[in-house]
Amino acid sequence: MAELVYRPVVGAALTLFKALDLKIDTQGSEHIPRTGGAVLVSNHISYLDFIFTGLAALPQKRLVRFMAKDSVFKHKVSGPLMRGMKHIPVDRSAGEHAYKHALESLRAGEIVGVFPEATISQSFTLKGFKTGAARLAQEAGVPLIPMALWGTQRLWTKGHPKNFKRSHIPVTIRVGEPVEAPADQYAGAITRRLRERVQELLEAAQRAYPVRPKDADDTWWIPAHLGGTAPTAAQVKEAG
Repeated sequence: MAELVYRPVVGAALTLFKALDLKIDTQGSEHIPRTGGAVLVSNHISYLDFIFTGLAALPQKRLVRFMAKDSVFKHKVSGPLMRGMKHIPVDRSAGEHAYKHALESLRAGEIVGVFPEATISQSFTLKGFKTGAARLAQEAGVPLIPMALWGTQRLWTKGHPKNFKRSHIPVTIRVGEPVEAPADQYAGAITRRLRERVQELLEAAQRAYPVRPKDADDTWWIPAHLGGTAPTAAQVKEAG
């Protein structure tokens, strides 16, 4: 089926990133299968993460169908685009329909993108993972592909203004080897293994990141445990 919306949107995003002179460093895209279904799983630190997660699949000539909250599909601008790109709306009060939709996509050989933290991590550390990604992979008989993003929070994240200036911001993307999801294993155990792998990839992306804060006012995007001034997970929870 022709991708009349997705491919032009990808082209527009690549043009924008070139105009912003973003320094995108991607490694591990070869772990994304060229054919067949898979669940692509990433950390979540920015409103733009779905774009960069999707970019990681382009070298394998794959398009990713993302599970996203249904309010995005109701927006007058993003709604038609999300539907045109065949992404999957998630109503958090009734997630069964989205789960079934994602399962059908996987069985049809699609790659489905999932952010198992469910919301953006304002501490820029990994939150707990929900088990939905593992359960989807188990039921569809497809692998989980872990990945991690770093630097996207500097472009646009929760609680901070957008930065769409020509700031030459680096974005580091790391994709890992598939994590199998056997049907006879407990989804919680698979999820723990998956989270550990994403954590390893996140740390690798942070180590590879070529930029450090310019001054004390530029430490907001660095997690507290790495010496930055981002709030800890406990502080985010307390602030509610």
